[in-house]
Amino acid sequence: MERPIIESKVAEMLNTIQKGSIVFADDFLELGNAESINKALYRLKEKEVLIRLAHGIYLYPKTDKDLGVLYPSVEDIAVAIAKRDKASIIPTGIHALNKLGLSTQIPLNVVFLTDGAARSIKIGTRTITFKKTSPKNLMAKGAISGLVIQALKSMGQDKIDNEVLHKMHDLLKKEKAEIVLHDAKLAPAWINKILMNSIN
Repeated sequence: MERPIIESKVAEMLNTIQKGSIVFADDFLELGNAESINKALYRLKEKEVLIRLAHGIYLYPKTDKDLGVLYPSVEDIAVAIAKRDKASIIPTGIHALNKLGLSTQIPLNVVFLTDGAARSIKIGTRTITFKKTSPKNLMAKGAISGLVIQALKSMGQDKIDNEVLHKMHDLLKKEKAEIVLHDAKLAPAWINKILMNSIN
């Protein structure tokens, strides 16, 4: 008897959530134990009320009449996981370059630095990897300058040419000077120089 009751309570909770939201098994633990929640979510997936993205991670789908189900980006999923875990994250590697418009490559393995737990989560054909890092690497205040630091680190000092420097300076001019100044202090010396030159 307990199972259908929990399933209907989960369904009721879903009705209060915006379509397109990412939900976790943990969101429903007030309704029952982990096993019964997972079974309820599985049945709701079978009924196509939910779409399973990964273990314990579901999409309450929003559909478009032309496009069908509107799936969240890997970034949206990573942000939702970090919010659930009360962790900070920052994109790194090719993903940081891609977000800055410096690479058209779409990485299959998207890497984020985090102060939360290190782990990898498979989402379809792609993987989200959270790499544990020191708090200093997550202290950047600027959305752009923080990404620039990670992008430059992933490229390496010997790969930085005048074209890259020009693009970086153009991007950093969109950030407030005091934020760039703050973030430059967190960066290695060669990246600090690039950031400081953008505000001079």
